[in-house]
Amino acid sequence: MAIKKIITYPHPVLREKAKKITTFDDELKKLASDMGETMYNAPGVGLAANQIGLPVQIVVVDVSREKDEKKFIPLVNPVLSEGEGSEIDEEGCLSVIEYQAKVKRFRKIKVTAQDLDGKEMEFIAEDRFARIIQHEVDHLNGTLFIDRISRLKLSLYKKKLKKILRQKK
Repeated sequence: MAIKKIITYPHPVLREKAKKITTFDDELKKLASDMGETMYNAPGVGLAANQIGLPVQIVVVDVSREKDEKKFIPLVNPVLSEGEGSEIDEEGCLSVIEYQAKVKRFRKIKVTAQDLDGKEMEFIAEDRFARIIQHEVDHLNGTLFIDRISRLKLSLYKKKLKKILRQKK
């Protein structure tokens, strides 16, 4: 297992549409393992492959029930459907530094994906779990949560980010 560097906005890989995964092998299992380790190290609750510079369709999502537990599920080639209800809640992103905003998402979704062996899986996700999955699947489509906020808020964030990046130089 290895911790990977998390790519941050405005890097262009975050805007790429991820390619479908067709090979289910040990390399994919290692990628999922590395992504899980990277996510927990950040710390985060979800991570898409784009965020570590690989535009391929895999995300990992935390499913831990206990505070010190580290358990995640990998979703390969995920597709979301049957969104129900809506909820506005605070979101942040490991690739969008120093910013959080309220974002509207479906409260309940149907998820169809493959596991690391290519086996189909289908389940219903609700509430926070559904929000995390929607956020991560957005990454695979080149969409960031800041694309779902008002132009004014985005403009203010971009100014803040420029200042942050200037200070880091």
